[in-house]
Amino acid sequence: MEQIRKHESKVRGYSRSFPTTFTTANGAIVHDDDHKQYIDFLAGAGALNYGHNNPFFKMKLMDYIDKNGITHGLDLATTAKEHFIQVFNKYILDPRELKYKMQFTGPTGTNTVEAAIKLAQIVTGRNNIITFTNAYHGHSKGALRLTANAHYRKGLENELNQFTTFLPYYGYVESGFDSADYLDQVLSDNGSGIDKPAAIILETIQGEGGVNVAPNEWLRKLRKITEKHGILMIIDDIQVGCGRTGKFFSFEEAGIYPDMVTLSKSLSGYGMPMSLLLIKPELDEWEPGQHTGTFRGNNLAFVTAAEAIIKYWKNDEFEMEIMEKSAKLFRILNEIQAQHTDVIKEVRGKGLIVALEFFDPETASAVTSAAFANGLIIETCGSGGNIIKFLPPLNIHHNYLNEGVKIFEEAVESITEGVLA
Repeated sequence: MEQIRKHESKVRGYSRSFPTTFTTANGAIVHDDDHKQYIDFLAGAGALNYGHNNPFFKMKLMDYIDKNGITHGLDLATTAKEHFIQVFNKYILDPRELKYKMQFTGPTGTNTVEAAIKLAQIVTGRNNIITFTNAYHGHSKGALRLTANAHYRKGLENELNQFTTFLPYYGYVESGFDSADYLDQVLSDNGSGIDKPAAIILETIQGEGGVNVAPNEWLRKLRKITEKHGILMIIDDIQVGCGRTGKFFSFEEAGIYPDMVTLSKSLSGYGMPMSLLLIKPELDEWEPGQHTGTFRGNNLAFVTAAEAIIKYWKNDEFEMEIMEKSAKLFRILNEIQAQHTDVIKEVRGKGLIVALEFFDPETASAVTSAAFANGLIIETCGSGGNIIKFLPPLNIHHNYLNEGVKIFEEAVESITEGVLA
């Protein structure tokens, strides 16, 4: 840590929350340079849905490298890319009757958000994009203007406010106000002062924003409104896609068919940079080479991404495994909440993204620090920092899931005893 503390920019974040030097990792387990073991409920902020160094992907990757497979390929045709496209169509898109063209933007999630809003503006000829309170879509300037947290926007507010309209996310206004109805009304009224947008972009579950869950009915209502007014719908599935909610896409249960979908984080399966924009074919109005990037062809990621789909998404067995673990996690966390109603407000989430909302951020922060001291990596989220987010690998062994929750429960008890003393 000495070199990092001394030389890395002040902008660093996670190494402040988890101040140790990590050395090795396997599945849901991470070790540091003192040989201390941690259970990982952070999972690369959702980039490690299949755990660290998944042996199935590692074997394929090592074999590919050993045979001098293409590593860097811009957007050249390669066998690794062709294989990924074939597998993604066969096991992900075709069974769900989704017809999308694929654009490989690179290398991270914010790149695919940039591409999505850029294409939406080109296709519609309109500039305004509608986003939502507590939304998180990335940190490049185009994506940041769609991100709500003031901490990230600090110093750039005037520039970011152009061509962006924020609406309340589902449940943001407690009086029962429905922003979907409001959107329909203002778009139907020439006197509303809101320009017809190119698109709306939203997460079906706001991960970084506090694990706020949009119900399926609300998503369907939004989809109908966007279709009624000729507005594109972009679903940001960067954190809650790739199986995090139990289905491969987070919007599957709602039965909607978004115009564009952004994917990244766990898409590669191995924690390697890879992002993908799914586009309805009729919207693919790009000119050749109009949107490029040096690292949009990470062939090592294509290899592991294809293997992840083959290993986990050929049938519904993995979905059932996720939902079984989800039910267990919800049951235990609801028991913990019931025992600590004085400090924990509620449990919410879906699949294996689950959160406990604390009444104050100091208690939540103290709990995560105590948990880390006892061998559990877990973070807070939300603009107020009072929400603790459980994001274990989807394939975590039941024993480690139990052990991690036990460490968390002991941390809650140790902190609340201090708070109430």
